[in-house]
Parts: sequence; C-alpha cells; structure tokens
Amino acid sequence: MQNLKMTLPALCPSKIRDKIGGIKTLEKERSVCQIRFLNLGTQTNVPANIKEHLNKTTMSITREAELIGMQKVSEVVATTLKEMRNYAKPGMTTKQLDDFGATMLSESGAKSAPQLTYNFPGATCISVNNQVAHGIPSKRVILQEGDLINIDVSAELQGFWSDNGGSFVLGQDTNQHQKLVDTSRRILKKAIDNIKGGVRIAEIGRLIETEAKRSGYKVIKNLTGHGIGRSLHEEPHYIANYFDRLNMGRFKKNTVVAIETFISTRSTITNTEPDGWTSIGNRGGFVAQHEHTIVVTDGQPIILTEMNGIWN
Repeated sequence: MQNLKMTLPALCPSKIRDKIGGIKTLEKERSVCQIRFLNLGTQTNVPANIKEHLNKTTMSITREAELIGMQKVSEVVATTLKEMRNYAKPGMTTKQLDDFGATMLSESGAKSAPQLTYNFPGATCISVNNQVAHGIPSKRVILQEGDLINIDVSAELQGFWSDNGGSFVLGQDTNQHQKLVDTSRRILKKAIDNIKGGVRIAEIGRLIETEAKRSGYKVIKNLTGHGIGRSLHEEPHYIANYFDRLNMGRFKKNTVVAIETFISTRSTITNTEPDGWTSIGNRGGFVAQHEHTIVVTDGQPIILTEMNGIWN
C-alpha cells in the first residue's frame, strides 16, 4: 500500500511484493516488505520507485521561520479536514467531498501531498466503512447515514508539509461505530501527552496497543506514524501502534512527527486492494484512525493541527 504512510508494508501492493520476492513470515505477522527503513539502503532488490520516496532527513525546528512555516501549513490541513467533516452529508459522493477539500487547499495556496508525492488519484484520502486507509475518492461511492468515514488531509505549502486525519460517524450512529471512534481519539490524546524528547518510540506503541486492548480492540501493525516537515514522510518512519522491541529509536526535541492511531475491531494487518491504493483489513471489521502533526519538546508537545477539532 505504500502509498502514503510509508511503512514498508504500506509500500507493498502485490505488484511490488512480487518484485521483492513474495510474502514471507517475519515475527509472525510481518512480511518481507516490513524491513526497517534503516536497512533499505542495503536492499538491492527494493524497486527504485520506492527508494526515491524514502527521505532520510528529519525536520528539526531551529528557527522561528521554520515554526511559522509549519504552523501555516498545519492550519491549512487542519481547517480543510474540519470543514470536509462538516461538509459531508448522506447522498454525497466521496468525489464531491474530495473536490470540496481540493478547492480549500488550492484557495490556501497549498498542494495536495499525496498527489504531489505519489500522483495519488485524489486530493485527499477518503475511506468508508471497511476501508482502512488511502481510499480513492470516487463518483461511485455514495455516503450514507451511519457510515464510518475517515478523511486524511496532507499538504505542502511554501516548502513545509503537514498531515492530519480523523474518523467519524456520518449522522446518526446506526451501525454502532461511535465507541470505536471515541476510543481512537482518546488513545491518540494519551499517546501525544506522553511524547517528549528522549521517550522511546516503541513505548508509545506499547501505550497505544495496551489502551486498545483494554477497550476490547486491536491495532493495525503495518500502518504507522512518521516524521514530516520538509517532505511528506521523513525519519522516524516507523512510529508503530504496538511495542516493537527492535525499534530502539527515541523522539528528539524540536523534531516534527505525525502521530496516528489505527484502532481495529478485528484486523491487525492491512492488504491492498487491486486499485493499488485502498487498504482493507486482513480479518475484516472496522478501523478508526486519528492523526495530529506535532513538534516534540522537552515537555508537552506543540500540536500543530489542533484546530482540526478531532478531539471535540
């Protein structure tokens, strides 16, 4: 699914996996596609079209102008996400909803990050019901009362990049998705509240999975948060929703990261649909995702996309 979240499993639609040599077991649920980004430079069999998008830099705020740049682009993506959520109505197609978001980005002078980076067939990603992530906006997908909808908005503005997303129930909760949505929002807040310079990345993953299990849910293991700032996906590339004992990385003060939850009713891994983009859970069920772009500090993080209202 590469496509957007830039964990390598996410970079592996079937046509890519075939080039790498197929799926193998690695720590039970990992595929060969989930090799650490740190090791990709030595993987000669990774396709060039994947390698070219692996940015090994890290955005670190060192000047006021950089913080202002990140605040501006974050305001754009946060406002766009909020207004798209408010604009969504039963009977509307996901293409109409995406067109609305695309207009907002354009009027703000911003460019769609997935289009700019991957030539994604939409300005935003809109996933409905059993779609986990990276849903392609379509004239054929008509929103209905009670749908579980996820909108992910990321963009570039004047050389700065930001990312945010959120799941919500459209109208009345006729399909009983609200508890899942509320759990994802609550866990994201707790995770972000525990992030500061020096904290081990894997410990935040442990927190997310532990909180999910306490609420009767699972987590998706091959979609993760990531660094961001001067490109869509930067180091650290692998901010997972579970404790990964092999990930020894730590959050660093003044760096910019996109933190996201993937809380699931049944699945733990996503697979990519034949369209090459849309992610579906391996065991069915539903997934709620929420995401903020933050600046790591030595205390409470600066939540750059807070105005998206996903915690309201």
